[in-house]
Amino acid sequence: MKGEVTRGARAVVVCPQLRGKSGSGQDAEARLEEGKGLALAIGIEVVDAFIIPIREARAATLFGEGQVRNIEIACNQSEAELVIVDGSLSAIQQRNLEEKLKRKVIDRTGLILEIFGERAATAEGRLQVELAHLDYQAGRLVRSWTHLERQRGGFGFLGGPGETQIEADRRLIRDRMARLRRELDQVRRTRGLHRDRREKAPWPVVALVGYTNAGKSTLFNRLTGAEVMAEDLLFATLDPTMRAIRLPGLDKAILSDTVGFISDLPTQLVAAFRATLEEVTGADVVLHVRDIANPDSEAQKRQVLNVLAELGIVDEVADEREEDEAPRMPIVEIWNKWDLLPADRTNELLDIIAHHADEVIVPVSAVTGQGCDELLETVSRLLTADAQVYSFLLPAGEGQKLAWLQAHGEVLVEEDGGEGEQGPLLRIQVRLSPREMGRYSRL
Repeated sequence: MKGEVTRGARAVVVCPQLRGKSGSGQDAEARLEEGKGLALAIGIEVVDAFIIPIREARAATLFGEGQVRNIEIACNQSEAELVIVDGSLSAIQQRNLEEKLKRKVIDRTGLILEIFGERAATAEGRLQVELAHLDYQAGRLVRSWTHLERQRGGFGFLGGPGETQIEADRRLIRDRMARLRRELDQVRRTRGLHRDRREKAPWPVVALVGYTNAGKSTLFNRLTGAEVMAEDLLFATLDPTMRAIRLPGLDKAILSDTVGFISDLPTQLVAAFRATLEEVTGADVVLHVRDIANPDSEAQKRQVLNVLAELGIVDEVADEREEDEAPRMPIVEIWNKWDLLPADRTNELLDIIAHHADEVIVPVSAVTGQGCDELLETVSRLLTADAQVYSFLLPAGEGQKLAWLQAHGEVLVEEDGGEGEQGPLLRIQVRLSPREMGRYSRL
């Protein structure tokens, strides 16, 4: 995992723009800025960055000869030792570019893997990153490396080359990946047990999702008082974090912070981090945090909805969904960084909110706390939307059940219920959601 890039290295970032292809929906300038952000996130010094329009991708180098020469000139002028291509390179393209530019070349997938490798803090996160990196490495082993060849003895048809170095490397990678998958399966089983335990617990789960650097961790810290790493960096959070929060009318809920999404997330990472993202599928409410001050916010929203659709949380991207179709679970759209907007833009967005009554949108500033109380009230309202009033007649000695109802429901009436066979009774009316009523029934 180590040794791909060096922290503090000087780099030129190039963003290939295939004509006639919009890719993730982001414009080239936004992609270039995101590429620079990815480089900065791992401590690389970006000394130059530019977009290269491509009429047709070259199989050997992606770019044309003249374009490769221009990249080399830019590297020489800025004394760059690394070239970052904000796109996908095949193994052949990467090797050929390195030979022509006489510098290390890394593509978007390799760069994101480096960031994940540096940031993963938990055992599960490290396993997922290593698995994804090995999967990526396996694709980088090209046939032309067979000059690294191990010979074995023999005569006649038994003689000649034995296991080549590339074949040995592939075998070692396959074996290591198999071990990692077994370890991850064990982690997933453990995570599943924890999720089952939470299902039996009385507290609803609220999951934060959103594009990377949208402000999820800052909001998480604001709402929970925790100290999760929250910096102006892409992928500041990789490992899921959970904390208890209080909501109006609810004693307790669990807030979960998750890894940020990004356009063109490497397929290796999508597969490796599926177990982490599966935490979202068990949530009662999803909070989609958007950086509303980012000019590319709409394209980022589509990327997040695509991932949520893959997880089965929404049926399909909102733009393609029928008007009368609703997401499979309540989703609150949080328009974060509201404090960074000029007054005319806030008025324009407030008008949009007023005309989208079918969507739950809450403007907030995670930094100043603006709108956070309204957000908590909104989440509480969604969690108790289908709640009903139930009436119970309990023996006064049933302290456990009484405490549970007081803690997890909205108690409306609590009065003397007369005498029963086992002594004094207590009449209590409480508003409970069907889920909480089911949990109470199992007590």
